[in-house]
Amino acid sequence: MIDRYLTPEMKTLWSEANRYRAWLKVELSAMQAQAQAGEVPQSAYDTLVQKAESDPLDQAFAEKVAEIEAVTRHDIVAFTRALTDRYGEEARFIHHGLTSTDVVDTAQNLLLDEAMSLIIADTQAMREVCRAQAVQYKHTPTVGRTHGIHAEPMTFGLKFLNWMSALDRDLERLESARKRIQVVMLSGSVGTFAHVSPDIEAAVAREWGWQPAAVTNQTLARDRHAELMTTLAILGTTIEKIAVEIRHLQRSEVREAMEPFGKGQTGSSSMPHKKNPILTENVTGLARLLRGNAMTALENVALWHERDISHSSAERIILPDSTAAASYALRRLTGVLRDLVVFPERMLKNLNDLGGLVFSQRVLHALIDDKGMLREDAYGIVQRNALKSWETGEGLKDLLAADPENPLSAEELDAAFDLAWYLRHVDDIYARFGL
Repeated sequence: MIDRYLTPEMKTLWSEANRYRAWLKVELSAMQAQAQAGEVPQSAYDTLVQKAESDPLDQAFAEKVAEIEAVTRHDIVAFTRALTDRYGEEARFIHHGLTSTDVVDTAQNLLLDEAMSLIIADTQAMREVCRAQAVQYKHTPTVGRTHGIHAEPMTFGLKFLNWMSALDRDLERLESARKRIQVVMLSGSVGTFAHVSPDIEAAVAREWGWQPAAVTNQTLARDRHAELMTTLAILGTTIEKIAVEIRHLQRSEVREAMEPFGKGQTGSSSMPHKKNPILTENVTGLARLLRGNAMTALENVALWHERDISHSSAERIILPDSTAAASYALRRLTGVLRDLVVFPERMLKNLNDLGGLVFSQRVLHALIDDKGMLREDAYGIVQRNALKSWETGEGLKDLLAADPENPLSAEELDAAFDLAWYLRHVDDIYARFGL
């Protein structure tokens, strides 16, 4: 991921030096279990732990690995040789009985687990902003739109409540996907434990509070990663859904809400009046990236026999990029929602701009329920007057009052055009969420 879309935490997490620190954690955890089993010297393990704590792997170490890998063309071999150079002869007991993917896949799970922790926290933060705004605008009337056309009255807070509910489902999926990658694999070259006991894998998993992978070949099955990536893609659809709504509300013809516009900010190099929804357009683009990367993750599931590395090059890009993009997009959109500029007066004006057309269903029901009309006949009366209202701009209530086929009295028409009637169950909806 380019620096422009990296949060500080994700930049550190996916750095080369941190990747090698994760590899070392796997190696030392396996070595600890082997030392306890009497398979490697306890003193060698203790010495390496002390050296790792006093001299942690850094960027200089990463550069050393790159230098060695330029010759070996094998990253784990370069890594273990660089460890020997840095920590001395005790490092010869590292990687005992393991294969490269044991370390790479298990360490990658460590990084993904931390990344998912950050993303879950970011999602929870946005969920709380949606909750607060849902409460703030609980009774703020606005017009609901279907197909982009005015439909019926609702409240602005219900938009936030819908988004909060979607984020609740996202959080459930994120937690599930995170749990799926909390597994340890230390099973050797083709998953048979030929050179390392299953007890070592179980001991490491127990130490971390994770699970040993039930069965593997040389790699962890990539359906785990595909699940994580598709979960991020679905999260991206929530992000985009919210962003697109704000972009529509900011349109000049609508202008019911808009992104915050900072002091000194400019919207256009040529048109000084412009206030463009650049923040929500930005996260819309990142959501597309999440969906595209999910497709690559799905294609990574099918590998040759016990392993090939066709997934490896793709994962080096899509896993850091998608987790970083998700975190960045969540934080950006959270800021937009928190500081959203809202125009309740404009919402009310837009609600009333079509001369009462949004109350047509209430009139329809009054004709059916109160006057006993057949639905087809009632629909014909309301639609005929509604279409005339569309064409002439005259108020629907006035047209109905003048229609000789309309049996509703003036008082009954007033009741049918009562905004409060449409919003009377809003509190019931909020009660489902304890609000």
